[in-house]
Amino acid sequence: MANPLISVIIPAYNAEKYIGDTLNSVLSQTYAHLEIIVVNDGSTDETLAKVQSFSDDRIKIVSQVNSGASSAKQLGLAHIHGEFVQYLDADDLLSEDKIEVQVKALANHPHKIAVCSTVHFHTNESYTEQLPSPYEDGFLYSTDDPASFLINLWGGNGQGGSMIQPNAFLTPAAVIEKAGPWNLTISPCADEDGEYFCRAILASDGLVFTPKALNYYRKFDNKNSLSALKSYQSLLNLYRSTLLKADALFAHTRNETAKFVIARQLIELAVSTYPKHASLSKQIRQEVKKLGNYSYTPISGGPTARKLSLLLGWKLTRLLQSIITAK
Repeated sequence: MANPLISVIIPAYNAEKYIGDTLNSVLSQTYAHLEIIVVNDGSTDETLAKVQSFSDDRIKIVSQVNSGASSAKQLGLAHIHGEFVQYLDADDLLSEDKIEVQVKALANHPHKIAVCSTVHFHTNESYTEQLPSPYEDGFLYSTDDPASFLINLWGGNGQGGSMIQPNAFLTPAAVIEKAGPWNLTISPCADEDGEYFCRAILASDGLVFTPKALNYYRKFDNKNSLSALKSYQSLLNLYRSTLLKADALFAHTRNETAKFVIARQLIELAVSTYPKHASLSKQIRQEVKKLGNYSYTPISGGPTARKLSLLLGWKLTRLLQSIITAK
């Protein structure tokens, strides 16, 4: 279609402070053929009132009992009418031409996904004065090979991996339908978006990189959220998410590089869960053995920790780190 409808899905939970700026970011897009579906995920603050204060008839509000972001996004999908879907967190922003640039880029590629660079900013910073994340260099590009794109993103080039913030994508609704729903069985998890877009990318014909468009991602120093993501259940769900990504990738290719990038994610998780969740760490390491003989053992904490791991082994090094951290 020459002027396709774009469905913007915004899950919102207690987002009164930023939801207005987020909505203005969408309403000021140079591409106007939009529907904006705000899913109020059981907010207890003034989020709903803030959204209702906007008079633009392109905004639709759907409410649910608080069930988490993935559930809210899935509910949003049930209400879309557009040919393309733009997910947007309730505290983030888009460059004013983001959607227009990506719609044009996909005009001749109706089954590909558009992706752009992401600018990370803190609330006290001017987001327009920040530069795109340097960690995306070499990971964002146009391709007809979605599996290779994922393998490279996850560190298949041997130089370390990266991630793509979900707002950076513009995804055809047909690809989303093919990929399947958000997986609500792995929530809470630090990788719900990663597992979902793994399936979406693999369900597509490839990606189109649009460097002129930008996604602005707001960063928070929220220790409580970080702590919650380190709970046993969230770590177990992260393990499950990684296995789901492995299944999806291996359905397309099971070459050595594909196995390596999955093994790498599992090993990182096995190391990080030890010694606090030793049984889970052991279970993860047993899964790694099924993939091959991989010895990559990442240790966080800088050069000293890495030297200690070479001298003492990663288990003892992690035990010492846990003792020091607990003090």
